[in-house]
Amino acid sequence: MGKIITGKRLENEAQLAENYIRIYILFPSGLLGLLTMVIGVVALVYQFFFDTYDVWTFGNSSGLIAAGIVLGWGQTRYHRYIFRTVPEFWARRMRASAVRGAQRFKKRPPDVELRHAGRQFVPLAYFLGIGGLVGLSVWSFSSGSLGYMAAFALPWAGFFWGKLFTWHSVISPSGRSR
Repeated sequence: MGKIITGKRLENEAQLAENYIRIYILFPSGLLGLLTMVIGVVALVYQFFFDTYDVWTFGNSSGLIAAGIVLGWGQTRYHRYIFRTVPEFWARRMRASAVRGAQRFKKRPPDVELRHAGRQFVPLAYFLGIGGLVGLSVWSFSSGSLGYMAAFALPWAGFFWGKLFTWHSVISPSGRSR
């Protein structure tokens, strides 16, 4: 009988983790990806009609989107690793998000510690990724090939959509995992 209870609890943990990812990662990624893509494309259309649009503009805008996609893919690969090995981490976050108000500080589920090789380099990787996207945006704007709106919106559009479509292969919108 113990195996049935343990199996049900592990299934519940995985379902809570999937729900957290669907609600707090996929939905905002889709929404922010769409918003930043619309801003970037409108800025490019404006630049096409009222400013200079040349081969460098196309190359830089495509490169910024690709850099964002690569960074979003990389972050999602790390999050998928956590999802596969320690689903309790995401389930704990889901439980914590369900607690409201003053109870949030009183009833706090125990922390799940992530222990894996290279864990100490994760903050550095996040810092370098964000710095790289901002640096590429500044470089493309300062070179004059892109306007500031397109230069700062397009890499984030790629980032959020890279996250969304990388998770899509693991967690389907219908609620069934593949």
